[in-house]
Order: sequence, then structure tokens, then C-alpha cells
Amino acid sequence: MADGFLQKAYNLETQADTDAYYSAWAASYDDELIGQGYRTPERCAVALATFVANDAPILDIGCGTGLSGKALAAVGFTNLTGNDVNQEMLALARHAGVYREVLVTDVDDPFPFAPGTYAAISAVGVIGVGAAPLSVLGEALAALAPGGHMVFSFNDHALEIPEFPAAVAEAVESGLVEQVFAEDGPHIEGLGSRSMVYVLRRR
Repeated sequence: MADGFLQKAYNLETQADTDAYYSAWAASYDDELIGQGYRTPERCAVALATFVANDAPILDIGCGTGLSGKALAAVGFTNLTGNDVNQEMLALARHAGVYREVLVTDVDDPFPFAPGTYAAISAVGVIGVGAAPLSVLGEALAALAPGGHMVFSFNDHALEIPEFPAAVAEAVESGLVEQVFAEDGPHIEGLGSRSMVYVLRRR
């Protein structure tokens, strides 16, 4: 059974609640997640590596302390930028040794660059209950040029809400993207939770 911060992370209701919670969690975040068997970062990284060159510029949104960036680097990605809304988390990400640049996210303008600036966007454990809103998926896809890829995950809590899988289906059905990968697998083994990892390609 998990203790510490992890169990309560899915009950956050507002952005202010989320910011305060993750600020307090920052120092112990990596140890708690790794100790509980957090598998989604590795699964996302491996999936993205199937479609994207190792030296392609990748934006790792909601990078937190850098666990997702470390997973991306471990499969060979070398041109990583991380961003997050939480300053305490980012302070640790700067020392992770995997990002060329670490940026603070403006929640009102999360993608302030020309579409196609990044060949891929990763959102590992970012969009979901108690985290970034579903609208971030559409905003991230709009920040990709045709041929760009996005890897992201939805955990069990998100998948229980029909709007989350429906958003993926709608993006595909609209012709905006092609779904090139989808896989169910372990999320946090200590919780017995699972997640879906997706890779979408902009058309």
C-alpha cells in the first residue's frame, strides 16, 4: 500500500491546490514514485523511440522533477526541453542532467512557439485527474507540425472518465492525427494501477 503523497494526488481540485501539493511533494517525489514502481515513463519513452529520431527536438511537458526526461534520455534521446508549472519541481529537473533547457509554463499560454518547433511532445502522466486538464491534449497537438508526434498516457482514473478516451477518438476521427501506437500496461505497480500509452502523429 502506498503512503506519503501519492495516494492523495488524485483528489486535487484546483490549480492552486495542485501547485501547493506538488511543491510540498517535490523533495520526496522521485523516491516515492520509483519506490512504488512507476513504469509509465519508460513505456512512453520506448514507444516514442519507435517513431522519432534520437536527436529530434522534444518538448517534455509537465516534466516535474525530470523522471520522464531521464526515461527519454535512457532510450537515447539527446535534445530535450522540459517545462512545468511548478517551480520547486523544476528546480530539481534542472539538476537531472538530461534537459538542454528547462522552462516555466504559462498556464494561459502553454505553447508560446511556432507549430513544429519541436518534432515531438511528451506528456508522461501529465493529463488527467488531479493534474493537467484534458484541454492540454488539443493544445499540444496544435503545437505540432504535420508529421510531428505526441506521446502521452492516461491512467486508470482518467480512463474511467469517458471524455478522456473520447478526446483521442475525436482527434483521430477528425483527421487531425493518426494513432500509431496504443498500449495498456503497468502504471504504478505499488498501487496495482495501469495506464494507456498513446503515440499520435499529426497529419
